[in-house]
Amino acid sequence: MEKVRVWYDPEGDYLEVMFETKEGYFRETESDQIMEKVDMKGNIIGFSILKVSSIKGHPLELSLASTK
Repeated sequence: MEKVRVWYDPEGDYLEVMFETKEGYFRETESDQIMEKVDMKGNIIGFSILKVSSIKGHPLELSLASTK
């Protein structure tokens, strides 16, 4: 199992969490702030959150699901 990679860009207020290091692409979710990264088979390999500092006082919840 690979290590989870977490990267935060304070200038862009952007958080990225990757479960696997492989080729893939980001796709939209039901939240405007969250994008999920999937591999070419549709398996979720990570996610990103925009405007992280705006999340105060309430959790940001979303189910990530593969297309299988």
